[in-house]
Amino acid sequence: MKKIKLILPLIAFTLFSCDNYLDINESPNDPNASQVTPNLSISAVQTSSYSVLVRRMNELGNVFMNNWGANVNSFTGGYAEEFGITMSNNFYEDVWNSLYRNTYEYTNIINHPSADYDHHKAIAKIMKSFYFQYLVDMYGDIPYSQAHLGVNNVNPAYDDDQAIYQDLIVQLDSAIDMIDNAPANTVAVGGEDVMLGGNMDGWKRFANTLKLRILLRQSTKAETDATLATYLNTEFANLDLNFVNEDITINPGYSNASDVQQNPWMNLMQNLNEETITYRTAYNFRRASSYIAGRLNNTPPDPRRGRIFTLISGNVVGVNQGDSSAPSGTAPADMSKLGPGLVINSAQDGYVMLLAESLLLQAEAVERGFIPGDAQSLFDAAIVASMNQLGATPGTYVSDVNLVDGKGYAASVNKIQAIMYQKSIALNGINGLEVWIEYTRTGLINNIPMPLNSSSPTNQKPLRLMYPTSELASNSANVPAQSVNDVFTTGVFWK
Repeated sequence: MKKIKLILPLIAFTLFSCDNYLDINESPNDPNASQVTPNLSISAVQTSSYSVLVRRMNELGNVFMNNWGANVNSFTGGYAEEFGITMSNNFYEDVWNSLYRNTYEYTNIINHPSADYDHHKAIAKIMKSFYFQYLVDMYGDIPYSQAHLGVNNVNPAYDDDQAIYQDLIVQLDSAIDMIDNAPANTVAVGGEDVMLGGNMDGWKRFANTLKLRILLRQSTKAETDATLATYLNTEFANLDLNFVNEDITINPGYSNASDVQQNPWMNLMQNLNEETITYRTAYNFRRASSYIAGRLNNTPPDPRRGRIFTLISGNVVGVNQGDSSAPSGTAPADMSKLGPGLVINSAQDGYVMLLAESLLLQAEAVERGFIPGDAQSLFDAAIVASMNQLGATPGTYVSDVNLVDGKGYAASVNKIQAIMYQKSIALNGINGLEVWIEYTRTGLINNIPMPLNSSSPTNQKPLRLMYPTSELASNSANVPAQSVNDVFTTGVFWK
Protein backbone atom coordinates (compact mmCIF):
# COMPACT_ATOMS: atom_id res chain seq x y z
CA MET A 1 0.00 0.00 0.00
CA LYS A 2 1.39 3.37 -0.96
CA LYS A 3 2.15 5.66 2.00
CA ILE A 4 0.43 9.01 2.15
CA LYS A 5 2.92 11.79 2.70
CA LEU A 6 2.17 15.03 4.48
CA ILE A 7 3.47 18.17 2.80
CA LEU A 8 5.32 20.40 5.23
CA PRO A 9 5.64 24.15 4.88
CA LEU A 10 9.10 25.64 4.43
CA ILE A 11 8.93 27.34 7.78
CA ALA A 12 10.15 25.23 10.67
CA PHE A 13 7.92 23.76 13.33
CA THR A 14 7.32 26.39 15.96
CA LEU A 15 4.57 27.73 18.17
CA PHE A 16 6.26 31.07 18.76
CA SER A 17 4.60 34.37 18.08
CA CYS A 18 5.71 36.22 14.97
CA ASP A 19 5.35 39.61 16.68
CA ASN A 20 8.18 42.03 16.04
CA TYR A 21 10.68 41.96 18.88
CA LEU A 22 10.63 45.76 18.93
CA ASP A 23 7.21 45.50 20.56
CA ILE A 24 9.27 45.58 23.77
CA ASN A 25 10.06 49.23 23.14
CA GLU A 26 8.21 50.64 26.10
CA SER A 27 9.77 53.00 28.58
CA PRO A 28 11.87 51.25 31.25
CA ASN A 29 10.55 53.96 33.59
CA ASP A 30 6.94 52.87 33.06
CA PRO A 31 5.31 52.94 36.54
CA ASN A 32 3.36 49.80 35.74
CA ALA A 33 6.62 47.91 35.17
CA SER A 34 8.12 49.23 38.40
CA GLN A 35 5.20 47.86 40.38
CA VAL A 36 6.02 44.32 39.28
CA THR A 37 8.70 43.34 41.76
CA PRO A 38 11.48 40.95 40.70
CA ASN A 39 10.17 38.11 42.84
CA LEU A 40 6.92 38.23 40.86
CA SER A 41 8.51 38.19 37.40
CA ILE A 42 11.64 36.02 37.66
CA SER A 43 9.93 32.67 37.06
CA ALA A 44 8.09 33.87 33.96
CA VAL A 45 11.21 35.13 32.22
CA GLN A 46 13.26 32.07 33.22
CA THR A 47 10.56 29.88 31.69
CA SER A 48 10.03 31.87 28.49
CA SER A 49 13.74 32.15 27.71
CA TYR A 50 14.27 28.42 28.30
CA SER A 51 11.52 27.68 25.78
CA VAL A 52 13.56 29.40 23.05
CA LEU A 53 16.69 27.47 24.07
CA VAL A 54 15.14 24.01 24.03
CA ARG A 55 13.00 24.44 20.96
CA ARG A 56 14.32 26.62 18.16
CA MET A 57 17.95 26.98 19.25
CA ASN A 58 18.14 23.26 20.00
CA GLU A 59 16.56 22.44 16.64
CA LEU A 60 18.95 24.65 14.70
CA GLY A 61 22.00 23.05 16.27
CA ASN A 62 20.83 19.46 15.93
CA VAL A 63 19.99 19.87 12.26
CA PHE A 64 23.20 21.76 11.46
CA MET A 65 25.27 19.14 13.30
CA ASN A 66 23.63 16.30 11.38
CA ASN A 67 22.04 14.72 14.43
CA TRP A 68 18.54 14.82 12.98
CA GLY A 69 17.24 13.73 9.62
CA ALA A 70 13.73 13.80 8.18
CA ASN A 71 11.01 11.16 8.08
CA VAL A 72 10.91 11.27 4.31
CA ASN A 73 8.78 8.13 4.14
CA SER A 74 5.83 10.03 5.58
CA PHE A 75 6.51 13.71 4.80
CA THR A 76 7.48 15.75 1.78
CA GLY A 77 9.32 18.99 2.39
CA GLY A 78 10.54 20.36 5.69
CA TYR A 79 14.07 21.37 6.62
CA ALA A 80 14.52 22.56 3.04
CA GLU A 81 16.49 25.63 4.15
CA GLU A 82 18.48 23.73 6.79
CA PHE A 83 19.44 20.87 4.47
CA GLY A 84 20.06 23.24 1.59
CA ILE A 85 22.14 25.50 3.88
CA THR A 86 20.08 28.30 2.36
CA MET A 87 20.94 31.31 4.48
CA SER A 88 18.72 34.39 4.45
CA ASN A 89 17.53 37.21 6.70
CA ASN A 90 14.43 35.14 7.49
CA PHE A 91 16.37 32.06 8.57
CA TYR A 92 15.54 31.41 12.27
CA GLU A 93 14.69 35.08 12.62
CA ASP A 94 12.40 34.24 15.56
CA VAL A 95 15.42 33.26 17.69
CA TRP A 96 16.78 36.82 17.56
CA ASN A 97 13.37 38.34 18.23
CA SER A 98 12.56 36.02 21.12
CA LEU A 99 15.92 36.37 22.86
CA TYR A 100 15.80 40.14 22.72
CA ARG A 101 12.30 40.10 24.19
CA ASN A 102 13.39 37.82 27.00
CA THR A 103 16.67 39.57 27.80
CA TYR A 104 14.68 42.82 27.96
CA GLU A 105 12.64 41.28 30.77
CA TYR A 106 15.85 40.35 32.61
CA THR A 107 16.92 44.00 32.19
CA ASN A 108 13.64 45.11 33.78
CA ILE A 109 14.44 43.01 36.84
CA ILE A 110 17.99 44.38 37.04
CA ASN A 111 16.73 47.97 36.76
CA HIS A 112 13.92 47.62 39.28
CA PRO A 113 14.08 50.73 41.52
CA SER A 114 13.91 48.92 44.85
CA ALA A 115 17.20 48.02 46.54
CA ASP A 116 15.60 45.08 48.31
CA TYR A 117 16.03 42.51 45.56
CA ASP A 118 19.77 42.17 44.98
CA HIS A 119 19.67 38.37 44.85
CA HIS A 120 16.87 38.40 42.26
CA LYS A 121 18.78 41.00 40.28
CA ALA A 122 21.94 38.88 40.45
CA ILE A 123 20.04 35.92 38.99
CA ALA A 124 18.76 38.18 36.20
CA LYS A 125 22.30 39.37 35.45
CA ILE A 126 23.53 35.78 35.18
CA MET A 127 20.70 34.70 32.90
CA LYS A 128 20.94 37.82 30.76
CA SER A 129 24.66 37.08 30.28
CA PHE A 130 23.86 33.45 29.47
CA TYR A 131 21.59 34.44 26.58
CA PHE A 132 23.64 37.40 25.37
CA GLN A 133 26.59 35.08 24.96
CA TYR A 134 24.47 33.02 22.59
CA LEU A 135 23.36 36.12 20.67
CA VAL A 136 27.02 37.01 20.10
CA ASP A 137 27.87 33.40 19.24
CA MET A 138 25.13 33.30 16.61
CA TYR A 139 25.53 36.76 15.06
CA GLY A 140 28.77 38.50 16.09
CA ASP A 141 28.29 42.26 16.57
CA ILE A 142 24.85 42.99 18.08
CA PRO A 143 23.04 45.79 19.94
CA TYR A 144 24.16 45.54 23.57
CA SER A 145 25.07 48.73 25.44
CA GLN A 146 22.12 50.60 23.90
CA ALA A 147 19.72 47.66 23.86
CA HIS A 148 16.60 47.63 26.03
CA LEU A 149 16.37 51.40 26.37
CA GLY A 150 12.79 51.38 25.10
CA VAL A 151 11.45 54.65 23.70
CA ASN A 152 14.66 56.35 24.79
CA ASN A 153 16.49 54.63 21.93
CA VAL A 154 14.53 52.60 19.42
CA ASN A 155 17.53 52.34 17.07
CA PRO A 156 20.34 50.90 19.21
CA ALA A 157 23.89 50.91 17.88
CA TYR A 158 25.77 47.66 17.35
CA ASP A 159 28.62 46.85 19.74
CA ASP A 160 31.82 44.99 18.94
CA ASP A 161 31.40 41.30 19.73
CA GLN A 162 34.71 41.00 21.59
CA ALA A 163 33.87 44.02 23.76
CA ILE A 164 30.51 42.43 24.61
CA TYR A 165 32.21 39.20 25.61
CA GLN A 166 34.53 41.02 27.97
CA ASP A 167 31.65 42.96 29.49
CA LEU A 168 29.74 39.72 30.11
CA ILE A 169 32.57 38.74 32.45
CA VAL A 170 32.17 42.09 34.21
CA GLN A 171 28.42 41.50 34.58
CA LEU A 172 28.95 38.02 35.99
CA ASP A 173 31.48 39.35 38.49
CA SER A 174 28.94 42.01 39.46
CA ALA A 175 26.27 39.35 39.97
CA ILE A 176 28.55 37.31 42.22
CA ASP A 177 29.38 40.43 44.22
CA MET A 178 25.67 41.20 44.62
CA ILE A 179 25.12 37.71 45.99
CA ASP A 180 28.04 37.94 48.40
CA ASN A 181 27.42 41.50 49.59
CA ALA A 182 23.66 41.95 49.48
CA PRO A 183 22.19 44.23 52.16
CA ALA A 184 20.74 42.56 55.22
CA ASN A 185 17.20 43.47 54.14
CA THR A 186 17.53 41.78 50.75
CA VAL A 187 14.43 39.69 50.00
CA ALA A 188 15.32 36.00 50.06
CA VAL A 189 14.86 34.07 46.84
CA GLY A 190 12.62 31.03 47.15
CA GLY A 191 10.39 28.88 44.98
CA GLU A 192 9.85 31.69 42.48
CA ASP A 193 13.32 30.78 41.21
CA VAL A 194 12.24 27.80 39.10
CA MET A 195 15.80 26.82 38.29
CA LEU A 196 17.73 26.62 41.56
CA GLY A 197 15.04 27.37 44.13
CA GLY A 198 16.97 30.25 45.67
CA ASN A 199 20.21 28.32 46.14
CA MET A 200 22.54 31.30 45.80
CA ASP A 201 25.68 29.17 46.11
CA GLY A 202 24.34 27.25 43.11
CA TRP A 203 23.91 30.53 41.23
CA LYS A 204 27.52 31.49 41.97
CA ARG A 205 28.64 28.11 40.63
CA PHE A 206 26.56 28.68 37.51
CA ALA A 207 28.10 32.14 37.06
CA ASN A 208 31.62 30.71 37.49
CA THR A 209 30.89 27.99 34.91
CA LEU A 210 29.45 30.51 32.48
CA LYS A 211 32.62 32.60 32.90
CA LEU A 212 34.63 29.45 32.18
CA ARG A 213 32.67 28.87 28.97
CA ILE A 214 33.01 32.49 27.85
CA LEU A 215 36.76 32.42 28.44
CA LEU A 216 37.30 29.06 26.76
CA ARG A 217 35.34 30.21 23.73
CA GLN A 218 38.21 32.66 23.12
CA SER A 219 41.06 30.23 23.74
CA THR A 220 41.55 29.13 20.14
CA LYS A 221 42.03 32.69 18.91
CA ALA A 222 44.32 33.41 21.87
CA GLU A 223 46.80 30.92 20.39
CA THR A 224 47.68 33.58 17.80
CA ASP A 225 46.61 36.76 19.62
CA ALA A 226 49.06 37.78 22.34
CA THR A 227 46.82 40.50 23.78
CA LEU A 228 43.89 38.12 24.11
CA ALA A 229 46.17 35.45 25.60
CA THR A 230 47.27 37.89 28.31
CA TYR A 231 43.65 38.79 29.04
CA LEU A 232 42.65 35.12 29.34
CA ASN A 233 45.59 34.26 31.60
CA THR A 234 44.62 37.11 33.93
CA GLU A 235 40.97 36.11 34.02
CA PHE A 236 41.71 32.43 34.57
CA ALA A 237 44.09 33.30 37.40
CA ASN A 238 41.21 35.09 39.15
CA LEU A 239 38.53 32.53 38.33
CA ASP A 240 36.69 30.89 41.23
CA LEU A 241 37.01 27.15 40.54
CA ASN A 242 33.72 26.23 42.21
CA PHE A 243 31.77 25.14 39.14
CA VAL A 244 28.38 23.60 38.44
CA ASN A 245 28.24 20.26 40.25
CA GLU A 246 24.77 19.10 39.19
CA ASP A 247 22.49 19.46 36.19
CA ILE A 248 20.99 22.94 36.09
CA THR A 249 17.31 22.26 35.47
CA ILE A 250 14.15 24.29 35.19
CA ASN A 251 10.65 23.26 36.22
CA PRO A 252 7.99 25.80 37.19
CA GLY A 253 5.46 23.00 37.70
CA TYR A 254 5.24 21.41 34.28
CA SER A 255 2.39 18.91 34.16
CA ASN A 256 -0.21 17.20 32.00
CA ALA A 257 -3.02 19.26 33.53
CA SER A 258 -3.35 21.10 30.21
CA ASP A 259 -1.56 21.38 26.92
CA VAL A 260 0.17 24.66 27.76
CA GLN A 261 1.34 23.44 31.18
CA GLN A 262 3.63 20.86 29.61
CA ASN A 263 7.38 21.22 29.50
CA PRO A 264 7.79 23.38 26.32
CA TRP A 265 9.87 20.67 24.65
CA MET A 266 7.12 18.13 25.32
CA ASN A 267 4.49 20.64 24.21
CA LEU A 268 6.32 20.68 20.89
CA MET A 269 6.31 16.87 20.79
CA GLN A 270 2.80 15.92 21.91
CA ASN A 271 -0.78 17.17 22.00
CA LEU A 272 -2.89 16.96 25.17
CA ASN A 273 -6.01 18.54 23.72
CA GLU A 274 -7.53 15.20 22.87
CA GLU A 275 -8.80 12.28 24.96
CA THR A 276 -5.60 10.41 24.22
CA ILE A 277 -2.11 11.81 23.80
CA THR A 278 -1.13 12.24 20.16
CA TYR A 279 2.27 13.15 18.81
CA ARG A 280 2.68 16.37 16.90
CA THR A 281 4.39 16.81 13.54
CA ALA A 282 7.62 17.92 15.23
CA TYR A 283 8.00 14.47 16.80
CA ASN A 284 6.73 12.43 13.86
CA PHE A 285 8.99 14.27 11.40
CA ARG A 286 12.32 14.16 13.22
CA ARG A 287 14.45 11.06 12.80
CA ALA A 288 18.03 10.09 13.52
CA SER A 289 20.56 10.86 10.81
CA SER A 290 22.67 8.09 9.36
CA TYR A 291 25.76 10.03 10.45
CA ILE A 292 24.90 10.08 14.14
CA ALA A 293 23.63 6.50 13.94
CA GLY A 294 27.07 5.37 12.85
CA ARG A 295 28.79 7.36 15.59
CA LEU A 296 26.57 5.89 18.31
CA ASN A 297 26.45 2.30 17.07
CA ASN A 298 30.14 1.74 16.43
CA THR A 299 33.54 1.62 18.14
CA PRO A 300 32.35 1.11 20.84
CA PRO A 301 28.53 1.00 20.90
CA ASP A 302 27.33 3.89 23.04
CA PRO A 303 24.82 2.93 25.79
CA ARG A 304 23.21 6.35 25.36
CA ARG A 305 22.06 5.53 21.84
CA GLY A 306 18.85 3.86 23.05
CA ARG A 307 18.04 6.89 25.20
CA ILE A 308 18.73 9.58 22.58
CA PHE A 309 16.92 7.62 19.85
CA THR A 310 14.67 4.60 19.66
CA LEU A 311 16.41 1.39 18.62
CA ILE A 312 15.57 -0.85 15.69
CA SER A 313 16.95 -4.38 16.09
CA GLY A 314 19.28 -3.07 18.78
CA ASN A 315 20.76 -0.15 16.81
CA VAL A 316 20.02 3.40 15.80
CA VAL A 317 18.87 3.52 12.17
CA GLY A 318 19.20 6.87 10.43
CA VAL A 319 18.62 8.64 7.15
CA ASN A 320 20.96 10.82 5.12
CA GLN A 321 20.03 14.49 5.38
CA GLY A 322 18.43 15.50 2.09
CA ASP A 323 17.67 11.92 1.03
CA SER A 324 14.25 10.75 -0.12
CA SER A 325 12.26 7.57 0.16
CA ALA A 326 12.69 4.59 -2.14
CA PRO A 327 12.73 4.09 -5.07
CA SER A 328 14.04 7.59 -5.87
CA GLY A 329 16.07 7.72 -2.64
CA THR A 330 17.82 5.36 -0.26
CA ALA A 331 16.05 6.12 3.04
CA PRO A 332 15.45 2.99 5.12
CA ALA A 333 11.87 1.85 5.58
CA ASP A 334 12.07 2.36 9.34
CA MET A 335 14.12 5.04 11.06
CA SER A 336 14.86 5.79 14.72
CA LYS A 337 12.71 8.41 16.44
CA LEU A 338 13.72 10.70 19.29
CA GLY A 339 14.30 8.43 22.26
CA PRO A 340 12.94 7.88 25.76
CA GLY A 341 15.77 9.85 27.38
CA LEU A 342 14.57 12.99 25.58
CA VAL A 343 10.83 12.50 25.19
CA ILE A 344 9.64 11.39 28.64
CA ASN A 345 6.48 13.06 29.91
CA SER A 346 4.73 16.40 30.28
CA ALA A 347 6.26 17.11 33.69
CA GLN A 348 9.90 16.39 32.83
CA ASP A 349 12.60 18.83 33.89
CA GLY A 350 14.15 21.15 31.36
CA TYR A 351 17.95 21.34 31.15
CA VAL A 352 19.69 24.72 30.99
CA MET A 353 23.23 23.43 31.59
CA LEU A 354 24.29 19.84 32.12
CA LEU A 355 26.78 18.67 34.72
CA ALA A 356 28.42 16.83 31.80
CA GLU A 357 28.99 20.14 30.01
CA SER A 358 30.49 21.69 33.14
CA LEU A 359 32.90 18.77 33.57
CA LEU A 360 33.95 18.84 29.91
CA LEU A 361 34.57 22.58 30.10
CA GLN A 362 36.79 21.95 33.10
CA ALA A 363 38.57 19.12 31.29
CA GLU A 364 39.33 21.44 28.37
CA ALA A 365 40.57 24.20 30.68
CA VAL A 366 42.91 21.72 32.41
CA GLU A 367 44.13 20.34 29.08
CA ARG A 368 44.89 23.86 27.85
CA GLY A 369 46.77 24.64 31.06
CA PHE A 370 44.39 27.34 32.31
CA ILE A 371 43.35 25.66 35.57
CA PRO A 372 44.75 22.83 37.70
CA GLY A 373 43.16 19.41 37.79
CA ASP A 374 43.01 15.92 36.27
CA ALA A 375 41.57 16.21 32.77
CA GLN A 376 41.17 12.44 32.35
CA SER A 377 39.13 12.14 35.56
CA LEU A 378 36.95 15.10 34.59
CA PHE A 379 36.44 13.62 31.12
CA ASP A 380 35.42 10.22 32.51
CA ALA A 381 33.12 11.81 35.09
CA ALA A 382 31.42 13.80 32.33
CA ILE A 383 30.55 10.63 30.43
CA VAL A 384 29.09 9.06 33.58
CA ALA A 385 27.11 12.25 34.31
CA SER A 386 25.71 12.18 30.78
CA MET A 387 24.73 8.52 31.19
CA ASN A 388 22.99 9.29 34.47
CA GLN A 389 21.12 12.25 33.01
CA LEU A 390 19.83 10.20 30.08
CA GLY A 391 19.08 7.11 32.14
CA ALA A 392 21.71 4.91 30.48
CA THR A 393 23.98 2.33 32.12
CA PRO A 394 27.69 3.00 31.44
CA GLY A 395 28.83 -0.63 31.59
CA THR A 396 32.38 -0.76 30.23
CA TYR A 397 31.89 2.17 27.86
CA VAL A 398 34.18 4.60 29.71
CA SER A 399 37.16 2.26 29.60
CA ASP A 400 36.33 1.04 26.09
CA VAL A 401 35.97 4.50 24.57
CA ASN A 402 39.24 5.62 26.09
CA LEU A 403 40.94 3.19 23.69
CA VAL A 404 39.49 5.02 20.66
CA ASP A 405 41.26 7.98 19.09
CA GLY A 406 38.90 10.93 18.68
CA LYS A 407 36.32 9.63 21.13
CA GLY A 408 38.29 8.82 24.28
CA TYR A 409 40.68 11.11 26.11
CA ALA A 410 43.41 8.54 26.82
CA ALA A 411 43.86 7.35 23.23
CA SER A 412 43.34 10.63 21.42
CA VAL A 413 46.28 12.42 19.88
CA ASN A 414 44.20 15.59 20.07
CA LYS A 415 42.61 15.58 23.53
CA ILE A 416 40.36 18.55 22.72
CA GLN A 417 38.85 16.56 19.85
CA ALA A 418 37.77 13.81 22.26
CA ILE A 419 36.29 16.40 24.62
CA MET A 420 34.33 17.95 21.74
CA TYR A 421 33.08 14.54 20.63
CA GLN A 422 31.75 13.65 24.07
CA LYS A 423 30.16 17.09 24.36
CA SER A 424 28.40 16.55 21.04
CA ILE A 425 26.85 13.32 22.35
CA ALA A 426 25.98 14.61 25.83
CA LEU A 427 24.15 17.64 24.37
CA ASN A 428 22.53 15.77 21.48
CA GLY A 429 18.83 16.69 21.50
CA ILE A 430 19.26 18.81 24.64
CA ASN A 431 21.27 21.83 23.51
CA GLY A 432 22.21 21.33 19.88
CA LEU A 433 23.12 24.99 19.45
CA GLU A 434 26.04 24.64 21.85
CA VAL A 435 27.40 21.81 19.69
CA TRP A 436 27.21 23.91 16.51
CA ILE A 437 29.00 26.79 18.23
CA GLU A 438 31.76 24.50 19.49
CA TYR A 439 32.05 23.11 15.97
CA THR A 440 32.56 26.60 14.56
CA ARG A 441 35.05 27.44 17.33
CA THR A 442 37.27 24.36 17.17
CA GLY A 443 36.51 22.57 13.93
CA LEU A 444 37.01 19.38 15.95
CA ILE A 445 33.51 17.94 15.89
CA ASN A 446 34.63 16.94 12.45
CA ASN A 447 33.82 14.64 9.56
CA ILE A 448 30.20 15.77 9.64
CA PRO A 449 28.79 15.12 6.16
CA MET A 450 26.95 17.91 4.41
CA PRO A 451 23.32 17.30 3.45
CA LEU A 452 22.73 15.98 -0.04
CA ASN A 453 22.41 18.79 -2.60
CA SER A 454 23.59 21.46 -0.17
CA SER A 455 24.10 24.89 -1.72
CA SER A 456 26.77 26.03 0.75
CA PRO A 457 29.36 28.13 -1.16
CA THR A 458 32.16 26.69 0.98
CA ASN A 459 30.76 23.16 1.31
CA GLN A 460 30.76 23.81 5.05
CA LYS A 461 28.23 24.88 7.66
CA PRO A 462 27.83 28.64 8.17
CA LEU A 463 29.92 30.29 10.87
CA ARG A 464 27.06 32.52 12.03
CA LEU A 465 23.54 33.62 11.10
CA MET A 466 22.38 36.56 9.03
CA TYR A 467 20.87 39.60 10.72
CA PRO A 468 17.08 39.21 10.69
CA THR A 469 14.52 40.99 8.57
CA SER A 470 13.07 42.64 11.66
CA GLU A 471 16.37 44.48 12.20
CA LEU A 472 16.70 45.46 8.56
CA ALA A 473 13.21 46.94 8.75
CA SER A 474 13.45 48.73 12.10
CA ASN A 475 17.15 49.48 12.65
CA SER A 476 18.56 49.60 9.13
CA ALA A 477 20.90 52.52 9.82
CA ASN A 478 22.86 50.46 12.34
CA VAL A 479 22.80 46.92 10.97
CA PRO A 480 26.28 46.00 9.72
CA ALA A 481 26.57 45.34 5.99
CA GLN A 482 26.40 41.61 5.37
CA SER A 483 26.14 39.29 2.38
CA VAL A 484 25.15 35.65 2.30
CA ASN A 485 28.75 34.75 1.58
CA ASP A 486 29.91 36.58 4.72
CA VAL A 487 28.27 34.11 7.10
CA PHE A 488 30.30 31.29 5.54
CA THR A 489 33.64 33.10 5.45
CA THR A 490 33.76 35.44 8.47
CA GLY A 491 32.84 34.27 11.93
CA VAL A 492 32.51 35.69 15.41
CA PHE A 493 35.66 37.35 16.77
CA TRP A 494 36.79 34.20 18.59
CA LYS A 495 36.81 32.25 15.34
